[in-house]
Amino acid sequence: MPSRSVALAQELIRFPSLNPPGEEAACIDHIANLLAGAGIAVETYAFAPGRPSIVARIAGTGSDAPLCFTGHVDVVPLGAEPWAVAPFGGDIIDGKLFGRGSSDMKAGVAAFVAAILAEREVQPVFRRGITLVITAGEETGCEGAFHLARNRKLGPAGLLIVAEPSSNLPIVAHKGSLRVAVRVRGRTAHSSMPELGDNAIETAVDIIRRLRSWQPDSAKHALLGPMTAAVTTISGGSNINSVPDQASFTVDIRTVPSQRHSSLIADIKALCGPQADVDVVTDFPGFETDPQHTSVVSLIDILQTHLDKRPAPLGAPYFTDASALVPGFGGVPTVVIGPGEAAQAHQTNEFCYVRQIEMAFSIYRALIHQVCR
Repeated sequence: MPSRSVALAQELIRFPSLNPPGEEAACIDHIANLLAGAGIAVETYAFAPGRPSIVARIAGTGSDAPLCFTGHVDVVPLGAEPWAVAPFGGDIIDGKLFGRGSSDMKAGVAAFVAAILAEREVQPVFRRGITLVITAGEETGCEGAFHLARNRKLGPAGLLIVAEPSSNLPIVAHKGSLRVAVRVRGRTAHSSMPELGDNAIETAVDIIRRLRSWQPDSAKHALLGPMTAAVTTISGGSNINSVPDQASFTVDIRTVPSQRHSSLIADIKALCGPQADVDVVTDFPGFETDPQHTSVVSLIDILQTHLDKRPAPLGAPYFTDASALVPGFGGVPTVVIGPGEAAQAHQTNEFCYVRQIEMAFSIYRALIHQVCR
């Protein structure tokens, strides 16, 4: 029989909470009912019709800010490649829990929910409170998390645990995301007389060449490395025998926490020049927590007992709901740590190791016992 955390992960996988189009409501309701049934106060906030997130709270008797856990329940589409397993079956085969969202990140959500419920059964009253933030819309831009932060629904937090896939290793920093769309204007002409036009595609190519050598500053993070910028889409022109009077492309920039996005946007606009319009698509900050922060050190002490070695704090090149929640919680110390495998995220035949789910449950429960009791 599966353990409590694994069984809950199976239940969550069996909700096909695809995003797009955004079908998280049934999965969110299941978790909300589970928490409410255990006497935990649950509030629901939808950023769009049928797109709810929840904030659940266990009050503490002391004055310390709560321990917070967060995760999302939306999952990406299945892709064109056929699956060898039922994508929403939650089947366990050879020690692996299969299904869309198993690693990213329903196993993480299941592990911390199960840990909180288990610890509450033996200790109904906590000295330090616990907050759970479970979101919709993460995969398409952290929509649920930003909605909670903008509307001030989070409250205080003393430590934030983000249960994204990390193989149960501690990530104390991740990059930000600055994505821009550039539209270049030209002048059309018959392609047999190109000198009468102004070729927008050629101008776009010139801008892209300049972007490739763009070095806005020397910022390089010890765990994250340097900022990166990648041109990810391009289009232009309307027919083969006309000089194109329009072209567009997008750039995905991954920043380090010390960089100001407003300065980078100004640089890009100056680099593109007057023939181009620059629109910001996403503007999500990264985060970093001092690896020597007492909360991080205490968590790593717990990890050492479960991993038989002391893990080094890590950085991640991607972003998570922490981009919204860290500033929403006023700069709370944050660690990304969850049972999933990052390499399994968005993959066909996605899986999570059962042993990692059970380990995450034990880690979260030990942290709750240490911090809250």
